[in-house]
Amino acid sequence: MNKFRLFIGNFLVYGLGGVVSKIIPLLMLPVITRLMPDSTYFGISDLSNTVVSFASALAVMGMYDAMYRMFFEEDNENYKKNVCSTALIFTLVTSIIIFIVMILTKDIIAQYFFSSEKYCYVVYLSAIVSLVGATNSIISAPTRMQNKRKIFLITNIVTPLISYGIAIPLLVNGYYIIALPLSSMISNILMEIAFGILNRNWFHLSKLDFKLLKQLLVIAVPLLPNFLIYWVFNSSDKIMITNLLNVKDAGIYSVGSKLGHASQLIYTAFAGGWQYFAFSTMNEDGQVKTNSLIFEYLGVVSFIMTGLICAWSFEIYKVLFTQEYLRGYIIAPYLFLAPLLQMLFQVASNQFLVIKRTWPNILILSGGAVINVILNFVLIPILGIEGAALATLVGYVVSDIVCVIVLWRIKLMVVTPRLIFSACTIAIFLIGWRLWFCTNTTVATIIVIFLMCVYLILYRDEIKNLYRMRNIR
Repeated sequence: MNKFRLFIGNFLVYGLGGVVSKIIPLLMLPVITRLMPDSTYFGISDLSNTVVSFASALAVMGMYDAMYRMFFEEDNENYKKNVCSTALIFTLVTSIIIFIVMILTKDIIAQYFFSSEKYCYVVYLSAIVSLVGATNSIISAPTRMQNKRKIFLITNIVTPLISYGIAIPLLVNGYYIIALPLSSMISNILMEIAFGILNRNWFHLSKLDFKLLKQLLVIAVPLLPNFLIYWVFNSSDKIMITNLLNVKDAGIYSVGSKLGHASQLIYTAFAGGWQYFAFSTMNEDGQVKTNSLIFEYLGVVSFIMTGLICAWSFEIYKVLFTQEYLRGYIIAPYLFLAPLLQMLFQVASNQFLVIKRTWPNILILSGGAVINVILNFVLIPILGIEGAALATLVGYVVSDIVCVIVLWRIKLMVVTPRLIFSACTIAIFLIGWRLWFCTNTTVATIIVIFLMCVYLILYRDEIKNLYRMRNIR
């Protein structure tokens, strides 16, 4: 019960902060697209985020997760400060190196990511955001690791407000290309300064510990391919659309992915509370059963939410966006489910991290990423942006299935028949939705309600226990 409350408490509080930081961009999306002349400009802005996410993953090099893991290794404040300081110094060095490389190769990056060397100035902004974002992830970490929920909540509300407060005036004045990248850069710098002040006692240059660095790297380096593979899953499709189709289609896909990634509200809420919960309870009895149940419950929630998005995607697009973006409705459900499958993969694969074996994650995710890229090459020329979304979804489905099977075989995960049944029903629903009623909101909604009733019956005991716990409190 205490473990459940710990997880739910972190899920709700960190989730609220994470959800606010994600929901503001979602709410602003129709406004931003209307302030831009066409989807090309939004495509370039979002491709800048793609560059940043890739560069940041290289700069952090898995150090954030390694730092989190080592922080709870000993209950000694001086030790914890050594971990934080060592992680920051290492990340600062790698971030500067990545920044310099980006500046030196700006022409290549501009041509490959933005389809023209004339966008070199966007690469400059992306390089700065990458430098700040990578180091900020480490500087802000002690706030989470100490479970300071209120600070996290406030900063996650303020950051997007600052960003859009800068971006909108720039868009109104015609700075369509640099508005979003520049506002992101400024807001990230301000947040890094804020966290630097709040967490200054956790970082000291004199506390660089090479022995600890070696231990951190043992955990971090094998994680780097994971983050790069996640980038392939989440971002490579935009690059391939740009090169196989055009930037305009990449812009429509980006808007579709933003709305589809509304599921990141759930994923962000989960991630905010998950790391603290996972590592602070990793040595307790029944850890395998607890982790398996969390996987199962989150899976069912993901299936229900995906069904609702399928039912209402077409209507949402008609209301929120102009005709230019309407065809993006078809990819929203695929890209809504994909981050949730990523969330489920992280829940399951956490078992490898707990036993300090991260290499299975690499092999499993690599297989899914290869499938994703191959399907992109095959499906994008045939199905356009829908092909890219479908490729991403299939890649994650394969990764999740393989991960669960491996963990089940080594007795690090429990798989129940009702989870298998739930997964099969949502798969059948998705196929039926796409083939017969993707624009028929009424029929899709009725079927989703029926599925929800089935899931409620399957998990009625858990729902009763949750209700009883609420009454006890």
